[in-house]
Amino acid sequence: MDSIVKPIAKPESIPLKEEEAAQARQKGRSAFMRRNNMAGYLFISPWLLAFFAFTIIPILASLYLAFTDYHLTAAPQWIGLDNFQRMFFDDRRYWKSVRATFFYVFTAVPLRLIFALGLAMLLNNYRRLVSTYRAAFYAPSIIGGSVAVAIMWRRLLGADGLVNATFAPLMQFLGITPAAWIGRPETAIWTLILLAVWQFGSPMLIFLAGLRQIPSELYESAAIDGGNAWQKFVAITVPLLSPVIFFNLIIQMINGFLVFTQALIITNGGPLDTTLFYALYLYQRAFGTFQMGYGTAMAWVLLLVIAAFTALAFKFSSYWVFYEEGGY
Repeated sequence: MDSIVKPIAKPESIPLKEEEAAQARQKGRSAFMRRNNMAGYLFISPWLLAFFAFTIIPILASLYLAFTDYHLTAAPQWIGLDNFQRMFFDDRRYWKSVRATFFYVFTAVPLRLIFALGLAMLLNNYRRLVSTYRAAFYAPSIIGGSVAVAIMWRRLLGADGLVNATFAPLMQFLGITPAAWIGRPETAIWTLILLAVWQFGSPMLIFLAGLRQIPSELYESAAIDGGNAWQKFVAITVPLLSPVIFFNLIIQMINGFLVFTQALIITNGGPLDTTLFYALYLYQRAFGTFQMGYGTAMAWVLLLVIAAFTALAFKFSSYWVFYEEGGY
């Protein structure tokens, strides 16, 4: 009787063939994924090669040159932190460029964003020819950074320019002597700020796209509750548009720190270095006097400053940027 009884297999034991089949399937999936990844890397290999050749390697080379004395005519010589010591403690024009750049960024960027938001709200409707107005207002952002516009701006604000010719009677009435606005230390930087505000088209379109995403029912509800236009703007428009405002702020702030062409063509840093922006002074050092090591050190300081301000903006964005999914 005992010989008839057979041992019962444990239910948790897996047959060897099934285990081998599972391993084979896993190996097949891994091989398939490796082939797919290899194909992807092959497709993007031209971009990767260009990225390493024209971005990563130059960045590493510039980091090395920032600690050298390099004048293009001789091999770079390692000098350690001498470039940075000279920059921070011995170069007075460096600090003039820092002051001019900070004044420009913290003046031109807010004014541009305010002007762009105001026009975006005016154009956020379906009135007649509104598309034409949008295209016309966007045009300065396309051509505003060109050399031709900078030359035109210099002519307009010169001593015999169109601005003085047009407003001569008003200036005489106010007791203002017509002069070259770009030649006065008190007004030169404001001419460049005015040019920056004029190039409001790009942030305006971004604001307009954000305004189109705000539900009209919210404004209707506010109107029923007796809210006026200002209350709607503060309680509805600004909170729901805050991610777009934050995006425009970051982009315009970075562009403000990198301003170059307008200052080079219109004022060339003058008068009395009042428009000597950081990028322009870097250019003068690196390509004017061929102090490449010093210019590279300045470039790295600029990179760190932009990174620091961007990080601070992201840090404090949690206090005022509203995201519909998760709140502030």
